[in-house]
Amino acid sequence: MGDPAGVGPEVAAKAWDAFGGRVGTRPLKLVGDPAIFRTHGELGDNAFWPAARHAASESPQHASAKAVIGAIDEAVGAALTGRAGAIVTAPIHKASLLEAGFPFAGHTEYLAQRTGASRAVMMLVGGTLRVVPLTIHIPLAEVPGAVSCSAIVETVEIVLASLARDFSIESPRLAIAGLNPHAGESGRLGREDIEIVTPAAETLRARGYLVSGPLPADTMFHEAARARYDAALCMYHDQALIPLKTLAFWEGVNVTLGLPIVRTSPDHGTAFDIAGRGTADARSMIAAVRMAAAMADARGA
Repeated sequence: MGDPAGVGPEVAAKAWDAFGGRVGTRPLKLVGDPAIFRTHGELGDNAFWPAARHAASESPQHASAKAVIGAIDEAVGAALTGRAGAIVTAPIHKASLLEAGFPFAGHTEYLAQRTGASRAVMMLVGGTLRVVPLTIHIPLAEVPGAVSCSAIVETVEIVLASLARDFSIESPRLAIAGLNPHAGESGRLGREDIEIVTPAAETLRARGYLVSGPLPADTMFHEAARARYDAALCMYHDQALIPLKTLAFWEGVNVTLGLPIVRTSPDHGTAFDIAGRGTADARSMIAAVRMAAAMADARGA
């Protein structure tokens, strides 16, 4: 459901309708308050997950936070026990959840804790482009201090394992962006690429992985460059998301790697400003559902 005051219930209901309630052999179920979903379409009882209902008020306040978290927990529990093959989460309003005592920065961190994963990795997918930000929702000034050799190595290993398991890519290739302009230009524009990123890439290559970099980020995303890798590791949020959203704004999908379950989501926020108007674009949610089903098929979930 996501936040009931945002566009999540609307795009979820639209996606359910677009698939006719089924993607391939898999039935789709909406998790959350049926009354909220039904404001966005004609939905019979078969559209909903047959479990406890989480009533929600249509405002991003504390009353809704419990329902939002309850719906996530319900879906995660179904996936962990094999009753569901995957979950697709609609956008949440992090500020209202934090105000209600939710101790996580977002879905990714919460799902890692909830599923017992040691590390969860966010990957954004749009068309043939897959990007992974090493650091996510932190101020830009804090990024250099958060970039470490161990974080790069651990993240890349999770990404490459997922590309093989969830996307059926044999011998996946990964490109690593440099932190600084021109990947540091031999240290003249910063030492991090020499002292941190390069040793991480060398460690990965020594382990037999097909890894290139560090590469100048400004030349990594044109068409010919994208043909040389299956995913790109970027050092910070905007370095990854600007090319992704430029190339595939309406069809971008957020995928969480490193979990024992399949989880995707649309690559947009709650959009409170247009919620309730019936004008929300559901293409990203539809792409997220389609990808979740494909990943579940690849895992045999």
